[in-house]
Amino acid sequence: MNLANKITLSRIFLLPVFLFFISQQPRFGPFIAVLVFVIAAATDGLDGYIARKKKQVTKLGQLLDPLADKLLVMSALVSLVEQAALPAWIAIIILAREFAVTGLRGVAAAEGKVIAASKFAKVKTVTQIVAIVAVMLNNYPFSLIGFPFTTISLAIAVIFTILSALEYFRDAAPLLES
Repeated sequence: MNLANKITLSRIFLLPVFLFFISQQPRFGPFIAVLVFVIAAATDGLDGYIARKKKQVTKLGQLLDPLADKLLVMSALVSLVEQAALPAWIAIIILAREFAVTGLRGVAAAEGKVIAASKFAKVKTVTQIVAIVAVMLNNYPFSLIGFPFTTISLAIAVIFTILSALEYFRDAAPLLES
């Protein structure tokens, strides 16, 4: 197993740690949950970079990387909804987009085509991570000056989530017509 795949697996193995600290909330739990989430999210860019740079892109990595990404974001969203820190409709939009694009990629794969990550999808990922961290921190430190950073970052994340879904379906329209 190459280094990139090991990094991807580490993201998956960090999930139970993240879930413990976000759900059980021991002393300093929310801050530890944020730290674990940020470390796990950072490995997303790192594993892909290493795989491409060392020319070690593998089928296992192509399977595990998007799975790890979705598990991380879904875990955070569901946990935040459970804590009433995030409106369910936002989580539903994000999760629905992930399922829809995954299904679209499955249709493309059945046709022998690969749908690569789009520009909007990469921006979507970053905006979702920023918004999730802002929610987990309860708008801190922006709450000290009355700036609604969390609300703004969630709005931006939802907009890019929708735009990236529309981009995927627009680009894959020929596959869906046959």
